Amino acid sequence: MKTRQRDNCQRDNRRAKTLAGIVLICVLLFAISAAGMLWKEEALVADFSEKNLPPCGAHWFGTDFMGRDMLVRTVTGLSLSIRLGVLTALVSAAFAAVLGIGAAVLGRAADAVVSWLIDLMLGIPHILLLILISYGLGKGFFGVAAGIALTHWTSLARLLRGEVLQLAESRFVQMARKLGHGPGYIARIHMLPHLLPQLFTGLILLFSHAVLHEASITFLGFGLAPEQPAIGIILSESMQYLSMGYWWLGLFPGGLLVLVILLFFWLGRSVCALLDPASAHL
Repeated sequence: MKTRQRDNCQRDNRRAKTLAGIVLICVLLFAISAAGMLWKEEALVADFSEKNLPPCGAHWFGTDFMGRDMLVRTVTGLSLSIRLGVLTALVSAAFAAVLGIGAAVLGRAADAVVSWLIDLMLGIPHILLLILISYGLGKGFFGVAAGIALTHWTSLARLLRGEVLQLAESRFVQMARKLGHGPGYIARIHMLPHLLPQLFTGLILLFSHAVLHEASITFLGFGLAPEQPAIGIILSESMQYLSMGYWWLGLFPGGLLVLVILLFFWLGRSVCALLDPASAHL
């Protein structure tokens, strides 16, 4: 009895630490996003008398070739990437949920169509398709958001489809069919609650993919407008000055981008461990 109580206490303690970690990560990401929105105008301010300054007390991340504060520009760029990532991840996850569940619930014809569409999307090089959609829609915020939202749903949709196919063979779903409940009722009442851990985890992991791909295509010149303080533009501009010894122009923006991606990764793993019944032993 004492051993069981000790194990329960340790499990509750670990789950509390996991929840505390989730809250801390969310607070950090929200702080970066809020600070970037507050510094939006300041990130565009140039002072040529202070250009190319290394990190110092007045400018922690140094300044660039126009005298703009790199800390302000980096945080503003990450804020824009986070907000764009949240928007596109929500759209992609909703699209994946509808197609994944519909493919397994609406019959063989719907499953064949969705499976063909997933295979088609996965057969095209991802970054190429993203560039084509973004460029075709005029680049900018709308073009990048549409490109990411339309290309990031495939893996999650395939995962949800597989989960729904397994649930369709379960006894409680078969009983619901025999009682005369339709596909919509079964999907909403009997399947969706079981898919929430995978859906939330996939949604959070989509954030990091969206942020990375936004930075990638912007770095290549097919994304956000050059006048915006986007992280891809900052890194692209820094490439011209790294050989001149201005290492801080690429180190700090790149390091913070990696940190944000890791935060999303840790957040996804923590949420999965907290929501998945198979991980209740945390």
